[in-house]
Amino acid sequence: MSKDFFDSLWENIKSLLIAVVLAVLIKTSIVEAYKIPSSSMEDTLLIGDFLIANKFIYGAELPLIGVKLPAIKDPMPGDVVIFKWPGDRTTNYIKRCVAVEGQKVEVVNKVLYVDGKEYPNPPESKFTDSRIMPRAGIHENNRDNWGPYVVPKDCYFMMGDNRDNSYDSRFWGPVKREFILGEAMLIHWSWEPDPGSPTAEVSDPLSVPKLFLYNIAHFFDRVRWGRLLNTIS
Repeated sequence: MSKDFFDSLWENIKSLLIAVVLAVLIKTSIVEAYKIPSSSMEDTLLIGDFLIANKFIYGAELPLIGVKLPAIKDPMPGDVVIFKWPGDRTTNYIKRCVAVEGQKVEVVNKVLYVDGKEYPNPPESKFTDSRIMPRAGIHENNRDNWGPYVVPKDCYFMMGDNRDNSYDSRFWGPVKREFILGEAMLIHWSWEPDPGSPTAEVSDPLSVPKLFLYNIAHFFDRVRWGRLLNTIS
């Protein structure tokens, strides 16, 4: 083989390596895609929504070298935030920040108060249970009556927009700054769940092509076209 062939091959390998490094840097430090698996943020975010999160804005960590980039801003009340769940420090959660360090949070008969003022419900938030859960005791917290509680230093209080069906800071406490990953920006894809869809089974080699053909046949029905490229607020 000629020297020109090896030179061309090396140039292609270098281009590929550069592309891979740039892709890793973008994914870990600037933007990343996430899928919504639960109903806790309905109707702001639905099961099957795929979103892009801005990791750069809160100060992302560069891969391998572990250097933290300076944050453009810290999470603020109203931001929809992706973070590592404090329970295992691994699972990604997405909730709305409703209070920051030093602020007092209280829920009274489903109404959220921050620093003594009623916190406005987000436009697409909802309540699905008309019952109001009373406190079991004077110091007991529950879904509908919680606090008062002052958010600790370098922490954030997170709640889902689906207030009656959200496992959030009311149950497991505030989120430390170090667990914050990014701010949700926009929905780039939305795929409606279909209970009638076949599933891929390891024991059935034909299940994969069946699933593929089913999704092709129902493609236009399952894509939520009106949600594509919607910004998240």
